[in-house]
Amino acid sequence: MDFIDYYKTLEIDKSASQADIKKAYRKLARKLHPDLNPNDKTAQHKFQQINEANEVLSDPEKRKKYDQYGKDWQHADAFEQSRQQQQQAGGGFGGFGGGRSYTSGGQGFDDSQFSDFFESMFGGGGGGFRQGGGQRRTTQFKGQDMNATLRLNLTDTLKNQKQTISIGEKKIRLTIPAGVEDGQTIRIKGYGGEGMNGGPKGDLFITFEILNDTSFKRLESDLYTQQEISLYTALLGGEITVDTLDGKVKLKVKPETQNDTKVKLKGKGLPKYKKDGQYGDLYITYKITMPTKLSKEEKELFTQLSKLR
Repeated sequence: MDFIDYYKTLEIDKSASQADIKKAYRKLARKLHPDLNPNDKTAQHKFQQINEANEVLSDPEKRKKYDQYGKDWQHADAFEQSRQQQQQAGGGFGGFGGGRSYTSGGQGFDDSQFSDFFESMFGGGGGGFRQGGGQRRTTQFKGQDMNATLRLNLTDTLKNQKQTISIGEKKIRLTIPAGVEDGQTIRIKGYGGEGMNGGPKGDLFITFEILNDTSFKRLESDLYTQQEISLYTALLGGEITVDTLDGKVKLKVKPETQNDTKVKLKGKGLPKYKKDGQYGDLYITYKITMPTKLSKEEKELFTQLSKLR
């Protein structure tokens, strides 16, 4: 697996604070969101990358492991456990990789050697060692993590969803929180591959693919749409009916409304992820439609109006 610099992906320094990470992610998410770049495969790929980077760097524990172990950060616990057991047995890691030694603490690691170590460790290399009077002690390793993709329609995210999914021969019942976003990944602990030598099972990571089956554009929990209004309504004001995701609402238009005027309907967006009772907003941009096929009388009236101005 190629190394991905998550800091570079989010366009931040390694010294960035959690607030800096959140700010950088939100900025890039607004720029690269698939709903705002529907036919841009490059933007969609970059959006997945920033989600992956944010998933790791926004979690202090994962970030610490990533900073220390690079691309092999997900195996950090197994490495530390094996290192401690080797030390207790009176040895280092000299028995792996042709006599190379490895140290922890984020210093002295050669990335290619470190990856070779894990390959030998998880790819069938020696998993046990002897200590004392020849007694064999077996190192336990966590099972392989598994990944799956679950597709939902945007309207499915309006409320919690209970679904049963099949992963191989396993059937997993899960509750999907309302407001889940496209590209978001959740972890289900213990539903991955079997552990080695009695080690714990791996985890299942589910990435959501949200299909937008509506006329609304989504940005996090906010929705955006356009609404046509007649020239007369724009000039004189009036009442119109607009669509929201949970039904139609009536909206008053102010007199002398200009084209591209944007109004906000508070709380008419999507549910906020894992924040019960909190919703985003719906932003409506007015598009004034001009009358066509004017009659002779209408043209005369418009001419009179132009002279009054």
